[in-house]
Amino acid sequence: MSIKRIHSGSPFEEKIGYCRAVVAGGWVHVAGTVGQGDTVEEQCKSALSTIEIALTKAGCNFADVVRVTYMLPDAAEFEPCWPTLTAAFGANPPAATMIVCDLIDPKYRIEIEVTAFKGE
Repeated sequence: MSIKRIHSGSPFEEKIGYCRAVVAGGWVHVAGTVGQGDTVEEQCKSALSTIEIALTKAGCNFADVVRVTYMLPDAAEFEPCWPTLTAAFGANPPAATMIVCDLIDPKYRIEIEVTAFKGE
């Protein structure tokens, strides 16, 4: 089985020792991704944009996502993200989990992690 690592160029990849995504055996594992912006909606859109770039580099797209985990420090901020998430996943919604937790920096309102299957 070949393994492909996808880097986004974030300085934290080297500092922390991770990459944006790993492709292994047809599976694409995208690391938890935060976005930029002042509101949870802006951060959600930004995170999804970064995830989309990683998925494209892996040879797949949002239709191939089979699992998504949303992490937010405030559960009340999840609902404002729903239209953005529906637009991204459309007719191909993945299995999903939402977790309430602290994130690495208080400025972040949402972190999104996905797993996709692109086949062998």
